[in-house]
Amino acid sequence: MADDRFDLLQGTLGLVILKALLGGELHGYAIARWVEDTTSDVLRVEEGSLYPALRRLEDRGFIAAQWGLSENNRRARFYGLTAAGRRYLKAEAERWLEFSGAVTRVLRAAPSLA
Repeated sequence: MADDRFDLLQGTLGLVILKALLGGELHGYAIARWVEDTTSDVLRVEEGSLYPALRRLEDRGFIAAQWGLSENNRRARFYGLTAAGRRYLKAEAERWLEFSGAVTRVLRAAPSLA
């Protein structure tokens, strides 16, 4: 049986991570679960993509990290959105919504796919 979930493209992964952090600080595993829960398991974030993306976002000043304890009392790095990250998320979300709307219009245009 084919897996009908999609791996996130690197270009959109940062945007999705920033959106996950809009609600507050999360550790890596919680970010991945948030994405899967929010998309009803359509999108998934693998560890091999998540942690390098978190590092890139931290290097760009869009997120900050600190050590803390997870819900199972394990040491984990928690990531939070910075002011620069919030501004970047707003701008990129607007661009993404415009782009995805345009692609949707193309796919719905005549001739029909049906």
